[in-house]
Amino acid sequence: MDLEYNSDREHLIIPEYGRHIQKLVNHCIKLEDREVRNTMAKAIVHVMGNMQPHLRDVPDFQHKLWDQLFIMSDYNLDVDTPYPKPEREVLQAKPEAMDYPRSASKYRFYGNNIQIMIDTALTWEEGEMKEALVYTIANHMKKCYLNWNKDTVEDKVIFKHLKELSHKKIDLTESTETLSEVKELMRKRKPTNKNRQNDSRKKSNKYKN
Repeated sequence: MDLEYNSDREHLIIPEYGRHIQKLVNHCIKLEDREVRNTMAKAIVHVMGNMQPHLRDVPDFQHKLWDQLFIMSDYNLDVDTPYPKPEREVLQAKPEAMDYPRSASKYRFYGNNIQIMIDTALTWEEGEMKEALVYTIANHMKKCYLNWNKDTVEDKVIFKHLKELSHKKIDLTESTETLSEVKELMRKRKPTNKNRQNDSRKKSNKYKN
């Protein structure tokens, strides 16, 4: 009996389905009768589906199986399919690079919501409301910074970051007003009387049961 080494075997395009399924696909490609090819292709897809029962409820599950069948045939299988045949160029194309916010790489710890709030503040007219929003944003930035750094931060650092993120349109670097203290920003919210009552009821019901 001749031993067959893995190094001598044909490369598996989708290893999850194993060598036997790959051999069936290769055999299906070579069948000359189109009806026979169609029948065998459907049988292979049925077997592939039985090998992944946990995915049966996934949307477009059958579509995915047919796509994988064509991929395993190296796009050489000529059969009638209930779905559009996949194109090699489309499936192998690299996804386009995402356009991340300019601040994402440098000040990622602030999150995108901060940038949205800053952009919103820039659209407001000058006045007390805008000033209140700006300082609210600055305080939230300070809290985000502390959550990330777990240390302390001077207000001037937050003001500098805010100026940069607003393209120098919000400048608090000369401001004499201070932001909230660290202990106030990082203080955990105490439960209200209503929450305490609910907790007490849950505990009492637990012991009753």
